[in-house]
Amino acid sequence: MDRFTCIGVFVAAVDDGSFAAAGRRFGLSPAMAGKYVNALEAQLNARLLQRTTRRLSLTDVGQNYYQRCKRLLDAFDEANREASDSQTIARGVLRVAAPVTFGAMHLGSVVSRYLEENPQVNVEVTLDDRYTDLLAAGIDVAIRIGRLTDSSLVARRVAPCRMVVCAAPAYLERHGTPRTIEDLRGAQRLAFSQAISAGDWTLVDRRGRPHVIEGPTRMTANNTQMLLAAALAGAGIAYGPTFVFGERIAQADLVEVLPAYRPSELTIQAVYPSARHVPLKVRLLVERLASMFGDEPSWDRFRRGS
Repeated sequence: MDRFTCIGVFVAAVDDGSFAAAGRRFGLSPAMAGKYVNALEAQLNARLLQRTTRRLSLTDVGQNYYQRCKRLLDAFDEANREASDSQTIARGVLRVAAPVTFGAMHLGSVVSRYLEENPQVNVEVTLDDRYTDLLAAGIDVAIRIGRLTDSSLVARRVAPCRMVVCAAPAYLERHGTPRTIEDLRGAQRLAFSQAISAGDWTLVDRRGRPHVIEGPTRMTANNTQMLLAAALAGAGIAYGPTFVFGERIAQADLVEVLPAYRPSELTIQAVYPSARHVPLKVRLLVERLASMFGDEPSWDRFRRGS
């Protein structure tokens, strides 16, 4: 017989004073409840209860065993309540990983709103452009941009990652505004060095034909905020995600170059280890990310002219 059930019947018999009462708790007959206690005593090789026709009483061994089992069952019930509550009330520590630039520029407002809505959750954010093993690092949810390399992870799209070609007005005044793909090939280009092919930019024309702009770049950096600063200072033409450059284009600090051509588009995703029993604290953050960013995030407003 299952020892945990035997313990439960034993404690219930002591609490309620009879095998009949204990049996009612577990849907057992009085005789079957007695067999569970007999099996427990046989496993322990010790008598726990003295039985008479009218009452049950604990032996000395049984008294000590009962107290320990009572605490064990109370702790088990409390663990069950906490596990159940975790699906209705978010609590605990939420560990989040994200790319450096995206996290620094856009996660702060999301996490602030999330903390306000979930007062029993604390958040630990790690910003790193390297892919982190979520399970090994104890990460609950990560923000990833582009194609997933780990097919075992569950992913939810939270926003598009559109690319843009842009430059400061001062640069364009000095060097001229590119009107053709060939003009862009001859420009002073600023590139993200961690891209698969840092010097290769692909733009698609209105007929769907791709045009690859390749060759040497005037400057590369492994951080797009650095490229943003260089572009704003007039160092050259940058190619990167609108979540970095879009708001400065909307403010007219930067100008979109060759807007008739469409750069590539990636996806910003929230990923987590399993689709089964996703903790409420994770689900709520993913929902908050999707609702605050969505298909038309704030950094793409310049494309709508607002």
